[in-house]
Amino acid sequence: MNFGIDRLLAERDLRAPLAGKRVALLAHPASVTRELVHSLDALASLSDIKLSAAFGPQHGLRGDKQDNMVESPDYTDPLHGIPVFSLYGAVRRPSAAMMDSFDVLLVDLQDLGCRVYTFITTLRYVLEAAAQHRKCVWVLDRPNPAGRPVEGTRLRRGWESFVGAGPLPMRHGLTMGELARWFRQTLALDVELQVVPMDRFPPLGWPLGERVWINPSPNAPTLAMARCYCGTVMLEGTTLSEGRGTTRPLEFLGAPDIDASRLRREMERLAPQWLQGCRVRECWFEPTFHKHVGRLCAGLHIHAEEPVYRHESFRPWRLVAVALKALRALRPDYPLWRDFAYEYERDRLAIDLINGGEALRKWVDDPAAAAADLDALARVDEEAWRAEREAFLLYPC
Repeated sequence: MNFGIDRLLAERDLRAPLAGKRVALLAHPASVTRELVHSLDALASLSDIKLSAAFGPQHGLRGDKQDNMVESPDYTDPLHGIPVFSLYGAVRRPSAAMMDSFDVLLVDLQDLGCRVYTFITTLRYVLEAAAQHRKCVWVLDRPNPAGRPVEGTRLRRGWESFVGAGPLPMRHGLTMGELARWFRQTLALDVELQVVPMDRFPPLGWPLGERVWINPSPNAPTLAMARCYCGTVMLEGTTLSEGRGTTRPLEFLGAPDIDASRLRREMERLAPQWLQGCRVRECWFEPTFHKHVGRLCAGLHIHAEEPVYRHESFRPWRLVAVALKALRALRPDYPLWRDFAYEYERDRLAIDLINGGEALRKWVDDPAAAAADLDALARVDEEAWRAEREAFLLYPC
């Protein structure tokens, strides 16, 4: 299977419009060819491409920063001698000087298929800057490892942030190329946009047995994590550990002071249908950094790998939502919501920023609210999004 970068490298006619242009690349550690060569190095080897700059999103071009809210500096690439500009440092949006360094920006970012993943927001920001500065953007498309399923409520007006680039559901089911098309239309951007599509769309989101998984960010080490992320990312807004500081980050949930067995039984009582498509296993873990560092945590491991994974029935957003609801039902006074600066937002709770509104938190905290209430709220948004996204699809569902 060929991704956008593979096609650009292999098809000279495809890249012919880049001749004589100053070309920049926006990439990260998972931006590699099928031979596992980083896209920057592969492009630099072509005699007909003139690389003038590179850009790195959150965690950096080469993946140098481990945690959230750890900024990367600008620097000069030691191999290619070009400037590397950070879009997660002094600025989040490219400056005029950065935009002046190229004519065409190639975007080669591996996404996880979740609205919260900040590479989506960076894509929006560079499209807006390209429209303002009359630059061209080419998106070299890659798979959405979460696949086509749609899940979660859409971001509400006024809740935009660096983890919420627009009114998407939590699990949007689009590739980066398709998202770029959606941004251009919904934001009415007058920008020259070209998507270099993959030669096919893998039915389970990722081409199993064909392509190696590489962390697009430090805590995205497995395909199972990518599948879980649309649910487990919510744990960043809670006092529960999401498994950072372990070998399986964002597949775990837990804390030193919970009863994992009771929690799982309560989840099954409240919404057994939301635990389908995976295996939820009671476990113990001790984070070596981040929340509950050095303390033994009781928790649950969400297994979303073969042979237990079922693509169409797995609903990670609902699964984690009912875990939070179950904990609130068992421990009404549990200090669940984490109050801290999340992606530089200090006046709104992280759980609300993550969900793009207050509905999920209020549902968890309302003892009278049932699973059917959240399901009904989400289904309206999910059905509307499925209809809206049809116009932007590059591959069949």
